[in-house]
Amino acid sequence: MLLSKQKRYLSGSDWVINTLDHLMKATTGVGNLSQVVLLLDAPLDESEVRNRLNAFVKQFLVLQGQVSRDLKLAPYWKIPARPGRDISLTVLNAEGLLSRESILALFEKSANTPFHDDKEHLAFHLFKDAERCLLAMAFDHRIFDARGAELFLNLFQQNMNDGSPAASGDITFTSSAALTQWSKKFLAGRTVNRRIIALSKSSPRALPIPRDGAASQRYHLLSFDQQETAHIYDRAYTEAGYLMESPYLLSVILQCVHELFATKQEDGSSYLIPVTTDLRPNKEPLQEMFFNYVSYLFYQVPAGEVADRKGLIALLKQQMYDQVKSGFPKDLAEASLLTRIAPLPLLGKLLHLPMKGKMATFAFSHLGKSSYQQPLFMGKKVLELFHMPRVPVPPGLGFFSNYYNGRLNLVISYLDGLLRDDEVQMLDRRIREGFGLGRPS
Repeated sequence: MLLSKQKRYLSGSDWVINTLDHLMKATTGVGNLSQVVLLLDAPLDESEVRNRLNAFVKQFLVLQGQVSRDLKLAPYWKIPARPGRDISLTVLNAEGLLSRESILALFEKSANTPFHDDKEHLAFHLFKDAERCLLAMAFDHRIFDARGAELFLNLFQQNMNDGSPAASGDITFTSSAALTQWSKKFLAGRTVNRRIIALSKSSPRALPIPRDGAASQRYHLLSFDQQETAHIYDRAYTEAGYLMESPYLLSVILQCVHELFATKQEDGSSYLIPVTTDLRPNKEPLQEMFFNYVSYLFYQVPAGEVADRKGLIALLKQQMYDQVKSGFPKDLAEASLLTRIAPLPLLGKLLHLPMKGKMATFAFSHLGKSSYQQPLFMGKKVLELFHMPRVPVPPGLGFFSNYYNGRLNLVISYLDGLLRDDEVQMLDRRIREGFGLGRPS
């Protein structure tokens, strides 16, 4: 086991994220980047934001690291001894009051903006109009998963509450090259390989990737107030069971996507959806804020079994139970350790082989209750919080939901040209109807 302030070995989950980062840079020019967006009730002072965030971020030298390899061939995160550049903060002040669609379009631009170089992993974007203020933190998924990004902002606000100028980012990381217990890794690999072979027996439906070279990611936000959210969760608990909101949300989304495919003539007999699951051991909160602790569940639903909501929810829950009981997410994380020796370009090509390039129909993640547990950000009330992740191509389509302050937000992330505007509006309308709601007021 390595204890170090300058070196942290990458896990199998980390290497999967690094592979996706490589693929996304090759296909879209921008890596595996996401944004967490805070909607505030009053404007922030630009100078204070810049100074406080800069002082805080510079405490964490891990945020200016990069991937390297040692003589063991195990990849690791190389952490510099001294802080580098100041944070990147872009500011836009708009006259009057902009629509939500116009605001989202502005953040689309930042979500499609690559970092300056391979040592920059954070960028902040501040927007103000006549009534609203929004702050987005764009982050490299190689350094944060979605929950880690929320935890980082939460720690920043905790320090504000305590009156401290900055946190101590002097972290000694505990990690392992994980070059032992090969039999355990190969057994996990065999389990994962069997699962992939089973999934590949049915060709997944997938939307065709635009051929015009479009690389930008588009976003559509469905925002639900507290009353609507309570209604959605009541239906979820009634139809799927207590704390089963994730299978319920996925069932509604899948039925809407199925309706979309009914208008197209695409090959495939089933829908394949990778869903993230959190494997944090919750032993070292500061260390576990950084890097990736996600693994995946894979749901495969025959097209003929989507229409029946009750049966669909039962199928999703059964597949979830089976994979969790068998330990598949942990086996996937363990088996992924074997892939770290492979160069990223080769590993990227290997990922496309089992499904003949159709890696999934769409991606789905329900973050659940937010890890940002503060009612305020720099003295301003946080009205909403949502995420804007980029999606690997293929599939180029994903649905991402989170819960903050009694409100559910759902973001549709899609490659420009993959969906027409009227198809996005259809998904919005049908999802709301699936939740038992009408059109937004």
